[in-house]
Amino acid sequence: MTDTTTETATALRVRPRVWIGLAIWLGYVIVVFAVQTWSGIPYTHFGDDAGTLFFGAGVSLIIGTILLAITASLLGWWRPALFDRRHSARWPIFVPALMAVAMLINLASTDWGSYDVGFLAASIVLLLVGFTEEMTTRGLLLVGLRSRLGEGWVWFLTSALFALMHLTNAFSGQDLLTTLQQVGLAFMGGTVFYILRRTTGSLIWAMVLHGLWDFSTFAVTHGTPGPFAVFGGIVNQIAGVLGLIVVAFVIRGSNERLDAPRATAVVA
Repeated sequence: MTDTTTETATALRVRPRVWIGLAIWLGYVIVVFAVQTWSGIPYTHFGDDAGTLFFGAGVSLIIGTILLAITASLLGWWRPALFDRRHSARWPIFVPALMAVAMLINLASTDWGSYDVGFLAASIVLLLVGFTEEMTTRGLLLVGLRSRLGEGWVWFLTSALFALMHLTNAFSGQDLLTTLQQVGLAFMGGTVFYILRRTTGSLIWAMVLHGLWDFSTFAVTHGTPGPFAVFGGIVNQIAGVLGLIVVAFVIRGSNERLDAPRATAVVA
């Protein structure tokens, strides 16, 4: 085990385990679904106005952010959740760059005149989704999976479980066919975010892009979208397909397996 690996491992309070990562993922899904169900606002009505956006989505994201931060601190997993030991080849970063272009198209096509102060404030809360969903899947879940699995499985399972998180929308008012399409797109999107983590060596950039992407998708559907709004979705789908093609290049040769020793009682 390299010196870098030893340094990272000894800073962990709790030894990474696959079941811990899966439990965090399941716990997050349950908490978000429960809070959104409690709001009484169907998923299809999120964003009708400032109130439905904040209470339908924003409150669950705030609670999720707090719980994930506490969990990462108790486990001592902040560093491996946020940073890889080494980044992959840089060139596949063009894939998340395409998603960033799609996000900019959405923002440029948004009817900003339809915004009021309340809706803008509620929309800004949506940026937290970048932290919560990335920290859950390509953060803490990833740390748990890297304790035993190769990086190919880490990519596939983090992307698949990220996609399956969206199945709950079918129980919140969205029709099943639309939900299944959303799950498929989420798998491709999760692959794009994984590529961004590997090419930069940090989850932080994936958090930023993820938050801005979700913000832009809600923004462009509010009011009357501009004539080029459809191209945002098209460019994003192209990015997802290309991500599936090039993801092998960011997996190949990676050495991110966490061979952590037993948990230490020392508080990091």
